[in-house]
Amino acid sequence: MEKNQTSVIGFFGIVFVSILASTIPASAEMYIAGTAGVNFADRINSIAGTGPLAGEPGSFVDFDLQNSISFGGKVGYFPGHSWYGVEAEVLHTTPHVKSLPRTPTLDEVPGIHFRLTTVGVNFIARYPGRTLQPYVGAGVGAAIAHIGDTATVRSDTDVAVAWNVLVGLRAFITSKIAVFGEYKHSGATLKFDQAFGDVGGFSGNYRAQLLLGGLSYHF
Repeated sequence: MEKNQTSVIGFFGIVFVSILASTIPASAEMYIAGTAGVNFADRINSIAGTGPLAGEPGSFVDFDLQNSISFGGKVGYFPGHSWYGVEAEVLHTTPHVKSLPRTPTLDEVPGIHFRLTTVGVNFIARYPGRTLQPYVGAGVGAAIAHIGDTATVRSDTDVAVAWNVLVGLRAFITSKIAVFGEYKHSGATLKFDQAFGDVGGFSGNYRAQLLLGGLSYHF
């Protein structure tokens, strides 16, 4: 499953770059970029049961997430060096679920290995300066989420609609190479129907705030 996901992401990335490279007019701008930073993940909240657990009475405890490293890549296109453009992005992060503390009625529940890869398209508005380019954007895509096996949870994968909003600043250090910093707020509603086997699963809202930096090459 993991190999298939990586192959699909890589295939669509190559297709996207090939199409843009073959159709980009001489007056347009295109760039590729690598990015990395820190994911300050919030909790997975609004936890609810799914399958046989759907509608079960009682409240579910929110899942607190660990902060983690994030990394990925971008391909962008601006027609005619204009103020607007589009950007394809892949970003990977591992904000593992922290263990749930012991309560008067339940023992401590071990944490869950959790990884998330988002593949999406952002719509970008920028000031097209020669040296500094502040920008804002918003986008949608797919969140490919996976949880690992524990003593209480089974391995499961979900693909859900993801969204993000962002603001950043790009600074050119040569005519073709730039560095950038970016703040991103992202989210998705995830559903792991097989997390508890035949008993059912759970769903919840994932939210995260990311601080990212990177290097881009423009041509």
